[in-house]
Amino acid sequence: MRRVLSGFLAGFLGVMLAAIATAAFAQGKPPLKLGGVLDMSGLYADITGPGAEMAAKMAAEDFGGEVLGRKIEIVVADHLNKADLSANIARDMFDNQGVEMIFDVAASATALAAGEIAKARNKIVMFSGPGSIRLSNEACGPYTVHYVFDTFAQANVTGLAAVKSGLDTWFFLTADYAFGKALQRDTTAVVEANGGKVLGSVNVPLNTPDFSSFLLQAQASKAKVIGLANAGGDTINSVKQAHEFGIVAGGQKLAALLLFVADVTEVGNCGATAAFDDRNYLVGHFAGALAGQAGAQIVDDDGGAVLGQLECVAAADAVPGSGHQGNFAVE
Repeated sequence: MRRVLSGFLAGFLGVMLAAIATAAFAQGKPPLKLGGVLDMSGLYADITGPGAEMAAKMAAEDFGGEVLGRKIEIVVADHLNKADLSANIARDMFDNQGVEMIFDVAASATALAAGEIAKARNKIVMFSGPGSIRLSNEACGPYTVHYVFDTFAQANVTGLAAVKSGLDTWFFLTADYAFGKALQRDTTAVVEANGGKVLGSVNVPLNTPDFSSFLLQAQASKAKVIGLANAGGDTINSVKQAHEFGIVAGGQKLAALLLFVADVTEVGNCGATAAFDDRNYLVGHFAGALAGQAGAQIVDDDGGAVLGQLECVAAADAVPGSGHQGNFAVE
């Protein structure tokens, strides 16, 4: 009887110790951290910002909350639309916080800066907020994904449609940074290739509250189209103020080269004559759940970026760029 009890106790203790060891091993695995470098408080906050953070967390929850036995953790930071700060945030996330992938990085200048940090560390970065075609071309890296839209595509949507309809003379109001300049350059190429002319342009400081002097230059050009090579709050302000100055009533058209549904809602009747590309951001799972809240635009793409990364990790049985390649391969 004693031998039976001893055997039973030994077996029981063995099972318990194995269970404890397994639990300790699982608890010892670090979380898989994904980082959002976002505009949380500036002119792009309504199309990314807090909504992007919420969508990423929803994606992690939808996936089950963990992958390869590691809890999924979403961390975010506000880059304040400053390229140097974006680079510092990306560096800190990778080097000190253990982040394996960065997503969004709204605004092209901030994205270009963060992208260089990611490339130097062989880390994944999925750009769903910025638009400069440079992110797909010379600034691209082996672990870079330029997701959703770019300036070349936008130029060949609104720009091409406008010229084909007879709106063949242009003047640009251009956001004075990487995105705005790329959008003007790509749209100019489309306009000129289809027989149109660019009569002039003016660079506008990012997040400027007063577009009056810039709009008066555009009005004086007599161009049929005023191309708005900007986005977010800058687009909203320029459309509203163009309406106030009677520019549209005077016969000139506004071509908003990157316009979101939330922008249309904000400008109301002021934007009724503006040409815009409705990209239907609100039909998706994440944006639909967040409709009416800040960030219910690009958020669906942020959620998709996070889900895509998690699915890759699960399929590869490893975290790409972490030094443990598993089944992951770049072709």
